[in-house]
Amino acid sequence: MPSVFETSPTAIPITFVTKSSWDQVAETLPAAQRQFAAANAFTAKPSGYLALPAPDGAIAQVLFGIEDEDARSRDLFRPGALPGLLPPGIYRFANAPHDARLAALAFALGSYRFARYRKADRPEVRLVPPDGVDATEINRIADAAMLARDLINTPANDMGPEELAAAAQDLAAEFGASFACTIGAALKTDFPLIHAVGMASDRAPRLIDIGWGDPAHPKVTLVGKGVCFDTGGLDLKPSSGMLIMKKDMGGAANVLALARMVMDAKLKVCLRVLIPAVENAVAGNAFRPLDIFTSRKGITVEIGNTDAEGRLVLADALALADEEKPDLLIDLGTLTGAARVALGPDLPPFYTNDETLAADVARCAVKENDPLWRMPLWPPYDAWLDSKTATITNAPSGGFAGSIICALFLQRFVEQARSWLHVDIYGWTPSAKAARPEGGECQAARAIYTLLSERYA
Repeated sequence: MPSVFETSPTAIPITFVTKSSWDQVAETLPAAQRQFAAANAFTAKPSGYLALPAPDGAIAQVLFGIEDEDARSRDLFRPGALPGLLPPGIYRFANAPHDARLAALAFALGSYRFARYRKADRPEVRLVPPDGVDATEINRIADAAMLARDLINTPANDMGPEELAAAAQDLAAEFGASFACTIGAALKTDFPLIHAVGMASDRAPRLIDIGWGDPAHPKVTLVGKGVCFDTGGLDLKPSSGMLIMKKDMGGAANVLALARMVMDAKLKVCLRVLIPAVENAVAGNAFRPLDIFTSRKGITVEIGNTDAEGRLVLADALALADEEKPDLLIDLGTLTGAARVALGPDLPPFYTNDETLAADVARCAVKENDPLWRMPLWPPYDAWLDSKTATITNAPSGGFAGSIICALFLQRFVEQARSWLHVDIYGWTPSAKAARPEGGECQAARAIYTLLSERYA
């Protein structure tokens, strides 16, 4: 994506104002501009916008409302609304918003438009990077977030397992990474759960595998759920539940976004990216409730529900990743409605037994305005996974603790990694807000990238 940043000595100033600071700011304005603001009933409410005219009719400056410092909550991405409000031109921050770096990132993210199927020109606005803000780093993060959004927003007819693999291969080629794909008979033999979930589709399932970095560096492995469309299988979803299931590969999209940041920043890691890419379809050969499959790890899994397919494909990929005993193993997936019921679309839960990692993830999530909330890997619930005919079931009866149960299921396939992090993302913004248009969203990747940057820069 073209950068939103540009330098200019004549950039138009953007003045951030709050309800409590507005009177003081107004006193500094020329009389004509003060009268213009009063005539337009500008009150500095959050997201309030007003372009003040110069005597020659040009824009003298822009006023933009943000929350007071003591507000109950502050949207640090609120400046991301500006690209959709501003006339074409080059702008600069005349004063500091709550966080200048996050405001600049929000400005970049707010410039995103999904234009694959209809013309949607990006706003013709540019921003002079605020003092002390690394524009290269902001571009790196924004480009990766836009990659995730583009992949998720692309409908399933153009984003199946093969197309997802092609996007991963393009990314690998861009950074000189290795790329491999396991498909067909080899997939059935080596990754039985991935094959079982995808076998009913005429779009062949596969395991995508990217490798990058110096083998002498710490091993970091990323695993992303790549269910390109989820009908629910024979436990069919209702039409309303299927409506945005193109986003069910959001874990894969965000893992690729995270990998892009890591490779572009040249972090000192030996990176591996694993994406089980499937379509959970309905056909005569679809896997069925109470079928039993032997996973790559040797654990037998009874199918309690074919709509709990994401944990199945992740299980085989995690087992492969775990065999290398990585220093850090991270998986992302759009997995449970229970997580949304508990925490809503904006706040994904994360799970780990590593206390240091948990604290670092929580801190980086706040720092990056990329919300995450720790949930427990509660040992007493592990027994709920027991099956009478197999080692475990993928979906115990009863509706309690759905996101925790999913995490405990995945934990069964991770034994040798030094540290493991599981994130149950939504990957979607249901209604537009500043810097976050409705549609596919980059979640958790920015926070995790910051954590990896701190550890392995």
